[in-house]
Amino acid sequence: MFDRLQAVEDRYEKLNELLSDPDVVSDPKKLREYSKEQSDIEETVQVYREYKTVKKEWQEAKQLLEEKLEPDMREMVKEEVEELEKRIEQLEETLKILLIPKDPNDDKNVIMEIRGAAGGDEAALFAGDLFRMYSKYAESQGWKIDVIEAHPTGLGGYKEIIFMINGKGAYSKLKFENGAHRVQRVPETESGGRIHTSTATVACLPEAEEVEVEIYEKDIRVDTFASSGPGGQSVNTTMSAVRLTHIPTGIVVSCQDEKSQIKNKEKAMKVLRARIYDKFQQEAQAEYDATRKSAVGTGDRSERIRTYNFPQNRVTDHRIGLTIQKLDQVLEGKLEEIIEALILNEQATILENEKE
Repeated sequence: MFDRLQAVEDRYEKLNELLSDPDVVSDPKKLREYSKEQSDIEETVQVYREYKTVKKEWQEAKQLLEEKLEPDMREMVKEEVEELEKRIEQLEETLKILLIPKDPNDDKNVIMEIRGAAGGDEAALFAGDLFRMYSKYAESQGWKIDVIEAHPTGLGGYKEIIFMINGKGAYSKLKFENGAHRVQRVPETESGGRIHTSTATVACLPEAEEVEVEIYEKDIRVDTFASSGPGGQSVNTTMSAVRLTHIPTGIVVSCQDEKSQIKNKEKAMKVLRARIYDKFQQEAQAEYDATRKSAVGTGDRSERIRTYNFPQNRVTDHRIGLTIQKLDQVLEGKLEEIIEALILNEQATILENEKE
């Protein structure tokens, strides 16, 4: 571990030199690339340097104990040694986590797709609740939301809603949301007061850069049509809505949220690129079953991952066995407790696999 940490610190120093090099400063691409690399390893280097400082202090304190000391002084040094040993242990655990290979998608923006599944109108209402929950969470993180495509129902829910969340680290926090979300409650549409179970599915895709997914114009069929509202009625007489079909994969994306056809096409291309990127990633990951099982939330998208029980004000994440009695707060976007638990579980699983 410490050989790896020393190599990271050496690289950090080398990057400092490169970022002062006039040839690099005059090359925007290299400057951006090296700056990002340095930023990515900066925390690891800072913690490693603190570790080395604390380890040196501990060694000096241990040596002092070997000398003849007054009883009071010896007791003080012993306490210092114990405190430094605890700090060394804490720093070692932190460094183990910092050395876990970073998901290259973690810093990316996110494209989320929420669809009402089993349960008809109630499922669509629940899809609306989930959209509101993620919107509130994004707001608390200082991220921005941009709706790409929405199919609202007359009751205020969504058959489907696709939106982008723009913000550094958005994917690192939301990548665990993939899967089927289940709600148990008395529906607003139910007069008998019986508890119903409905589901909505969530897909969380990292935004793909153009350099990551090459899409050729000849492989895309572009169709334009008039935008429509709930129930299918036309709300716009201009042909501003856009449907893109990627012929090689069969992936279809449509967007009608903007009044401009050009803007709708730009948004649809972002979703198309993300879905193609995700398809390639899923295919690649399928070849590494062990790796897929080590990470929460990268498995079967149809897997039921979480239950929201209204009568008991309870949320249960089935993957890690976490249950909290704070459903009202969770639906207001307070997701941090669940997300942190999922991140810690993934880190623990990866560290455990590394020992084997």
